[in-house]
Amino acid sequence: MNQRKPLLIIVSSPSGAGKTTLCKKLLAEFSDIRFSISHTTRPPRPNEVNGKDYMFTDKETFDQMVDDEQFVEWAHVHGNRYGTSHGEIRAAAASGVDLIFDVDYQGAKQIKNNYPDAIGVFILPPSIDELKLRLNARGTETPKSLETRFKAALGEIAHFDEFDYLLVNDDVNHAYDRLRAILLSERIKKFRCAHHAKRLLE
Repeated sequence: MNQRKPLLIIVSSPSGAGKTTLCKKLLAEFSDIRFSISHTTRPPRPNEVNGKDYMFTDKETFDQMVDDEQFVEWAHVHGNRYGTSHGEIRAAAASGVDLIFDVDYQGAKQIKNNYPDAIGVFILPPSIDELKLRLNARGTETPKSLETRFKAALGEIAHFDEFDYLLVNDDVNHAYDRLRAILLSERIKKFRCAHHAKRLLE
């Protein structure tokens, strides 16, 4: 096999920690990495494209895929189903690209159970006060929904020990430098690149 083994990088964080911004910067710099495209039963939003933003499907098809064990991970979220298929990972491997997974700690655990080589990165806010400020700054939350999001964020942070890397987003550029370093160092791990040394010996 001439290709290195593709990297599966799970990026999780509590809401407001800056995960989306960091991942977008990574995708903008590296053309050989992309977001994993999830299946979902929710209807498309305006401007969303099937096969690009999500794989939109109906509940019956999704449930059949669950029964056929086609998903790496899946979950019910706000009344809809979301899941990552094994086929998505096979397609990435065939294309020679790495995949970023934007999932919570439960999805991360399912992915690592199926693919132990997957790397988990958890993004942390610099402080609780800063997390509250970031959530509030969105201007889309009521006091009640803000408290709900805050409690959910603490619940996410409680699972930090299940990840391989902890990245504090105190400054977006510094945090991105660290995320970039994780990607580059993981790409040259021995088990992903051993094929090249073996070719030389042959």
